[in-house]
Amino acid sequence: MPEILESKADPELFSPNPEVRGMTTLDRAAFSRIIVVPVLKVKKEVINKLMKSLRHTTLQRPGLKRVIDDPKDEDSRLVLLDPHKIAAEYSLGESDQEVLKQFNVDPQVSKYNLELTYDNFKTEEILRAVLPEGQDVTSGFSRIGHIAHLNLRDHQLTYKHLIGQVIIDKNPGITCAVNKINIIDSTYRNFQMEVLAGEANMITKTRENYITYEFDFSKVYWNSRLSTEHGRIIELLKPGDVLFDVFAGVGPFAIPAAKKKCNVFANDLNPESYKWLLHNCKLNKVDQKIKKFNMDGRDFLLGPVKEALTKELSLLTKERKHSLHIVMNLPALAIEFLDVFKHFLDGKPCSADHLPTVHCYSFSKHDHPAKDVQERAEAFLGTSLEGRCSTHLVRNVAPNKEMMCISFQIPAEVLYKNQFTNEENPEEPASKRLRPNEDSPEEKLPSLKDPL
Repeated sequence: MPEILESKADPELFSPNPEVRGMTTLDRAAFSRIIVVPVLKVKKEVINKLMKSLRHTTLQRPGLKRVIDDPKDEDSRLVLLDPHKIAAEYSLGESDQEVLKQFNVDPQVSKYNLELTYDNFKTEEILRAVLPEGQDVTSGFSRIGHIAHLNLRDHQLTYKHLIGQVIIDKNPGITCAVNKINIIDSTYRNFQMEVLAGEANMITKTRENYITYEFDFSKVYWNSRLSTEHGRIIELLKPGDVLFDVFAGVGPFAIPAAKKKCNVFANDLNPESYKWLLHNCKLNKVDQKIKKFNMDGRDFLLGPVKEALTKELSLLTKERKHSLHIVMNLPALAIEFLDVFKHFLDGKPCSADHLPTVHCYSFSKHDHPAKDVQERAEAFLGTSLEGRCSTHLVRNVAPNKEMMCISFQIPAEVLYKNQFTNEENPEEPASKRLRPNEDSPEEKLPSLKDPL
């Protein structure tokens, strides 16, 4: 039997039937309960005009009609009012009563037994009612097209299939709910996942910053939480600039850069990412504007990037000036690739204005993450970046773990072979001043415990 609850002051008034506590297989009917709410009887010919004036007082619940038929009078309707917004004596406030007077509506408020069903409860309300009392309820997820990507905690795993189904039920367009079951620890930056509910179709379509991407979510890396960061970097670029994307994935930096009329070189080691990069370039009509590679990041830098940089820098003049950018978004490892740039180019150094800018991503568990990332970058470059770099907090990945981006122009003494460097200074070798990456084994993996 549905429970009848008459205390409108009860904060649990809009909670599901308490008997659902501990449920692991979703039974939607079990969530129903009957509560007592105030209602106002109104003639149907004035109902539409009146509702505009009473919109702040009416009861608003998911899937619930605020106006229902009056079973005792076919010429009238009952307006459901929110018991939390009505005085204890079931009377309307003065301003509402003035409105009712204008429409010749009796201000007398009555009680009505209203049945709330599963459809009328919010996701968080349902999960709070089901999970053990006092335990954390997390109803958030990342949406990738039709897929909801959850990161469930240990205490939620008993209820994982129910949680997945609730997420699907309460979010139109979501037809699949998945949970990550290991850290991103493979060379290709993908991870194992379990389908909690819905269809097992992992090929999805999503939009980010007005651009459409398609890919197999189970075989490539994608994180919707990086949308703002992708946009931030693209804002730094101008038409005609050159972008080298060392770990391009399915193209969230490369494709919008090409749309902005930049010259783009995009690379990814993962064959699946490369396949979908090709697909997305065609999908967004930039196939001819991006040179695409399926190589190890270090080989890409030492091959195509070195060749293109040499050519670009030889063409730059005071009149023909554009910027060169190198994006390295592999936070667990990218900073260790910076040693590639030591004595990278031959010939006479270019103007300081023309030196390529690197945007390198890294994780940090340090109390001062910006300082930590800068010092580790300096160690691999073999020179100081003091006053020559900027660090940006991208996002908090986990407690005491930040994702950072350090941006800097590669110093000429590092980039060119015939330049004096700290390493050639017998008085104070850089290796004695600067520390390498001494992070935990987890940080050394091309992975992250929590999605970026």
